[in-house]
Amino acid sequence: MPVWLRDGIQGLSGMENAPYALGGPTPAAGFLLTYPLKAGTHAPAKILWVMSTPRNGDPLQIRVNPSGAAEPVVTASRPADSGPGEIYPDGVSVPSSGCWHFKLQWATGNAELDLSYSAGGP
Repeated sequence: MPVWLRDGIQGLSGMENAPYALGGPTPAAGFLLTYPLKAGTHAPAKILWVMSTPRNGDPLQIRVNPSGAAEPVVTASRPADSGPGEIYPDGVSVPSSGCWHFKLQWATGNAELDLSYSAGGP
């Protein structure tokens, strides 16, 4: 685990054992609080985003689309109202299984990463 991430989760119990994915170019991580990730609207996947740079009170903008395809697009915005540190809780649902490309933008950075979702049911 990178030092910036270990420092970023101090005070959040149990996070050091949760699966996570890293993105960039501005370093960011998504802790997968629901694992494995499941597609569908029955229960959104819970991801805790940890940013390596300040939020400055600005929301996190999220854009998600299937890897290698432009559509469908899922968008969301999360307020900078959680702590400690530079974190955003998220509950974005994707409509189908497969690899999904996340684009994250916040006050002082942006990152991209891919996450795999399995079929989730009704």
